[in-house]
Amino acid sequence: MSRFANDFVFGVAASAYQIEGAWDEDGKGESIWDRFVREPGRILDGATGDVACDHYHRFPEDVALMASAGIPAYSLTTAWTRIIPDGLGPVEPRGIAFYDRLVDELLENGITPYVTLYHWDLPQGLQDRGGWANRDTVDAFARYADVMSAALGDRVKHWKTHNEPWVASFIGYRDGSFAPGHTDFSEALTAAHHILLSHGRAVPVIRANVPDGEVGIVVDCRPSVPATDSAEDVAAQQHFDGFRNRWFFDPIFGKGYPSDMVEAYRERGRFDAEQPPFVLPGDLDEIAVPIDFIGINYYTALEVAAGAEETEDTGIAPGPNPPDGYTEMGWPIVPSALTAFLKRIHDDYGATDIRVTENGASYSDGPGPDRAVHDERRIEYLRVHIQAVADAIELGVPVTGYFVWSILDNFEWALGYSQRFGLVWVDHETGERVPKDSLAWYGEVIATRSPD
Repeated sequence: MSRFANDFVFGVAASAYQIEGAWDEDGKGESIWDRFVREPGRILDGATGDVACDHYHRFPEDVALMASAGIPAYSLTTAWTRIIPDGLGPVEPRGIAFYDRLVDELLENGITPYVTLYHWDLPQGLQDRGGWANRDTVDAFARYADVMSAALGDRVKHWKTHNEPWVASFIGYRDGSFAPGHTDFSEALTAAHHILLSHGRAVPVIRANVPDGEVGIVVDCRPSVPATDSAEDVAAQQHFDGFRNRWFFDPIFGKGYPSDMVEAYRERGRFDAEQPPFVLPGDLDEIAVPIDFIGINYYTALEVAAGAEETEDTGIAPGPNPPDGYTEMGWPIVPSALTAFLKRIHDDYGATDIRVTENGASYSDGPGPDRAVHDERRIEYLRVHIQAVADAIELGVPVTGYFVWSILDNFEWALGYSQRFGLVWVDHETGERVPKDSLAWYGEVIATRSPD
């Protein structure tokens, strides 16, 4: 039976736009997602995050649900537009007051807050000036990090600068399926660089405000293998790994951008110069600032074939009743890939503190006649992935935490409310919360320190 050490941190996670609602209350400014959801055809079910889970008003109830299950840690995101509504102007004290109340509620219930500063909801005022493609946004983010860490740092000791920079840059600026909805590969590369640079610039700011705290960054990963052993598929998988993983992990850990990808992007016309023109002297050193931990978000792994080296299409569309071995997101269930990737991050980059900052599965199980939610598929998904983390630890990988995505059924970005990742079922018409069987199960895992 696998048992986790007593200092291993179990928790749950959520993000501001996906649960808070109150999209224009108490001085909050417009974010790129507030704008994006209003563009026809952008969201599968036409939904918005205007109300979402109404966490802004109902957070005491949500914190009580966490406490009832014995969950010791909650990873939340602060909304930039609640704090600096246009990204550049004066600070909104009512926004800080909300997070003061939330943090205090967590601490009063014995739950440790982990704060992420950015989960894709850029102020529209900054997007109007070019967004992450504009280098000025780097300094705007550093200012935001300063304001938040100064305001909460007396109580919040665990900080993450960014969540999933690949998604914010490539899905937002290359694919156009996330805000701000652009479709320019070169712009995506520039945005990715500025997000990483803003991380590097924010870390010393947070350290100065919270000298007894810790700070890191969260990178989502997509482990992959070649579809066959052909040379073409092997090369495609190597490119995919550079496109999806190494382009972010390498510079964070001081290796700069991978040379094979720089050459590939130059050959494909992503930029004309020998080196990326958005990289200025000193940038890579700044990005490689020492961090206390690296967060890994893991959901699935892929087989990569020639011609598909810059896509994640699994051939299974999101929806209910997925084939065996898939979640309702259409993602293959491959827990062994999590073990292998955690070991790779330790072996390749020398990471000494790794946390699984998001892991979870979407299944649409809802309340039955007894008003209970028997989400056995989610429990099994979480069980095998928590075991995969234990397997990595057995191999000597320094994994120190695991956070389930998500505590609540929330707004799932371009898929609206069609996907449910929560340990708590939410009626998005009434706001009713119904704890799922998985919440109680996870509480038992935490209590016993074992998924068995």
